[in-house]
Amino acid sequence: MTLYGDKLPPADDRPTVQVTAVSWPDDEPDAVAPTPARPAGPTPTRRGRLLLAGGVAAAVLAGVAGAGAYAYAGDVPRGTIVLGTELGGRSRAGAAQALRAELDQRSAALNAPISITVGEQRVEVQPADIGLAIDVGATVAAAAAAEAHPVSRLVGSRTVEPVVVVDATRLDATLSRALGDQGRDMTMPAIIFTGTTPKPVYPKPALTVDPGAADTVKAGWLAGRPVTVPLVEKWPATSRAEVDRLVAELAEPAVSAPVTLSTDQGSVTIPPAAIASGLRFFSDDAGRLNPRVDMKRLRAALGDRLTKIEVEPRDASLTIAGGKPKTVPGRAGKQVDATALSRDLLAVLPQADGRTVAATLKPVEPELTEAKLADLGIKERVSTFTTRFTGGLSSPRSQNIIRVAKDVNGAIVKPGETFSLNGHTGERGYDQGYQDAATIVNGKLVPGVGGGVSQFTTTLFNAAYYAGLEDVEHKPHSFYFSRYPAVIESTIYWPQLDLKFRNNTPHGILINTSYTSGSVTVSIWSTKIYDSVKTEYGPRRDISQPNTVHLEPGPTCIAAEGSVGFAQDAYRVITEDGKVIKREKFSWRYAPEPRFICGPKPAT
Repeated sequence: MTLYGDKLPPADDRPTVQVTAVSWPDDEPDAVAPTPARPAGPTPTRRGRLLLAGGVAAAVLAGVAGAGAYAYAGDVPRGTIVLGTELGGRSRAGAAQALRAELDQRSAALNAPISITVGEQRVEVQPADIGLAIDVGATVAAAAAAEAHPVSRLVGSRTVEPVVVVDATRLDATLSRALGDQGRDMTMPAIIFTGTTPKPVYPKPALTVDPGAADTVKAGWLAGRPVTVPLVEKWPATSRAEVDRLVAELAEPAVSAPVTLSTDQGSVTIPPAAIASGLRFFSDDAGRLNPRVDMKRLRAALGDRLTKIEVEPRDASLTIAGGKPKTVPGRAGKQVDATALSRDLLAVLPQADGRTVAATLKPVEPELTEAKLADLGIKERVSTFTTRFTGGLSSPRSQNIIRVAKDVNGAIVKPGETFSLNGHTGERGYDQGYQDAATIVNGKLVPGVGGGVSQFTTTLFNAAYYAGLEDVEHKPHSFYFSRYPAVIESTIYWPQLDLKFRNNTPHGILINTSYTSGSVTVSIWSTKIYDSVKTEYGPRRDISQPNTVHLEPGPTCIAAEGSVGFAQDAYRVITEDGKVIKREKFSWRYAPEPRFICGPKPAT
């Protein structure tokens, strides 16, 4: 019969004691030997001696088992101490409760402001403001994982440091404020070209807080002592010597002679000036300087040279015919493999001879195919707006209006995209065919290139407004002009003032423009979503009368009748399914436009 009946004892990780079997001599030994005298009393039998040995062994086993149970009680090894508190022998929940009780007793010290010195600047910081705290759960987990052998669990001890956490983002912001102008940014290495002459930019180190500042702050807070965060220099990965090597071995030889680009459609010469424009040296975040060929810049520098060997892809587009959108098919193109050319060109630029690159022309699909265009759901006109002008089509102002209208006609804005008028047309200068006409500069009308474009801008803004599109950026005129709706209008001025709106619908939009000898019209085509988009006006207020201003007569003087100034609110009201779903307020204050007279003030 065993201690556990027919079952084995439950397994555990307590230490075991091996007991060696004891052999007792027989009652009548085989060998003949002197028998020592026995004390008086009954002589123990063999069975009695076995029972005695079993009792001793059982007592030993019970003692060992009891010691093991004591040593291995709880989740945290006995003798484990955190912040002077014994957590050993407890469950994780019990250890967490004991640790929190200790933290409550230390709350005054742990919540006291901590003094942090960064360089020569000292700041007082509340621990909670930077997220300093002891993670109880992580600390108990670390205590439970502490290594402790059986004897150490009974008679030894060990200290486990608490797990301290800090909000890295808030700490960095605090240290940056303390750093202030003591620090300096890293000067990244670079090589730039002035014409075809490479100019090195040598690296300089940043002066910043020590990368180990978080650990320093955590340790100081826990110890209750002031913290000093040292300033350290951080150098870019590329040295001055490496910059000089890149200049001598790559930048200078790169522009020493042209490179021939050879294809099966012919050859193109890449002159040194184009190479200087396309060869760029970029530093990564670590300040490691890397050369590469910027194909966009190289293409721009080559101008129309590549048209000898390439065929540009053409996007599918839409035109309005018979009152409906009609698809104009796109066309695939063939262009130089930009990735391969960039790699191969970079390989020959250091060479004095053999400066020829064999390039492959690969098919290039248009960005907007007919299938993609069909998926945009552009099928009906959702808004239209017209403004009128005088002077016919021959005046410079009218010509500017017509030119920008032609530039924008046919533009497609995909769902989620933002349309920028400046971004679409680019600079509107003499080189782009724009002429001088009246513009508002510093509160008066003066001749300026592109005058009149603001009328098209107002027309486009209203078309987008009544299509329910999201207004991103616009600015009404300084003065009120009766040819435009009050408040709901916009000026433009390259590059400072722009008109931007976002296509906040699930469908694409087409901007269609048209004009007559006295008007310009912009229509938005898409899929109709809203029942209606209307404007409700509040009353004009703060009305002010214009002054009369006499100007020096001459070609730069433009007379004006003047207009009153006022403030007004306009509300865009959008309805869908018979309900008002949006009511947006637009407000503007017009200054009174002076009555400008080109001539001296009459004598009184």
